[in-house]
Amino acid sequence: MPEGDSVYLLARRLEPALRGRRLQRGELRVPAHATDDLAGRTTLELDTHGKHLLTRFDGGLTLHTHLRMDGSWTVVRPGRSLPRNLLPDVRVLLAVESGPTAYGLSIPVVELLPTAGESDAVGHLGPDPLRADWNAAAAVSRLESEPERTLAAALLDQRNLAGLGNLWVNEICFLRGHSPWTPMNEVDLAATVALAARALRHSALVPGAYQVTTGRNRRGQDHWVSGRAGQPCLRCGTLIRVAAEVPGDPERRRTWWCPRCQPGPGPD
Repeated sequence: MPEGDSVYLLARRLEPALRGRRLQRGELRVPAHATDDLAGRTTLELDTHGKHLLTRFDGGLTLHTHLRMDGSWTVVRPGRSLPRNLLPDVRVLLAVESGPTAYGLSIPVVELLPTAGESDAVGHLGPDPLRADWNAAAAVSRLESEPERTLAAALLDQRNLAGLGNLWVNEICFLRGHSPWTPMNEVDLAATVALAARALRHSALVPGAYQVTTGRNRRGQDHWVSGRAGQPCLRCGTLIRVAAEVPGDPERRRTWWCPRCQPGPGPD
């Protein structure tokens, strides 16, 4: 699933194609909005909150999308179109007058709403380190409200801190030296939130740093634990372990950790 830095970079990639430009075609190919037409509207800005993309148009309308596991966006040059085999996957089509076309493919969340009512879609989210209104103290306060909850589960909860997905949560637990199942009341939450904010910003804003947590761009060495089950820890050499995801249980995502560098409780 794309994480907050992924969606932030997506918005920056779509901006040159859409921002400040008038749409010649604007189609939402989902049942709830099949009759809505965005043609003639101008894209004012693309904003993000956590993993949510908010595309704002003149006339007070916002297109709210969320990629979840399978969604993606692609932009094609003027006069070009998608390969025919991809056309059935198009959920959003935004074609600029005398310009490129942005296609949203297999996007599970496509919602058109009043810009003034964006809080209906994203108001539940916690603070986002990639937004100008980032509030570290508010994120710490939300995490503190459930002291017995495990660290990984609390960080994954978008109501506490928006933008962290499974990759970043596993890496942050490693970098802080905590087992992912450490109770929140045993964690320095201010330091953990500060690290999470620095990590997301570095990934999103520094060229070549996207989701590289070790400082090494080499394949297999760019993450400390995520995706490295059975491989030696890059710090101590202990074999990285993995706990399988429990389907239907948001508290039990697939989790990687180093037993030596991250002492504390295990998955059971």
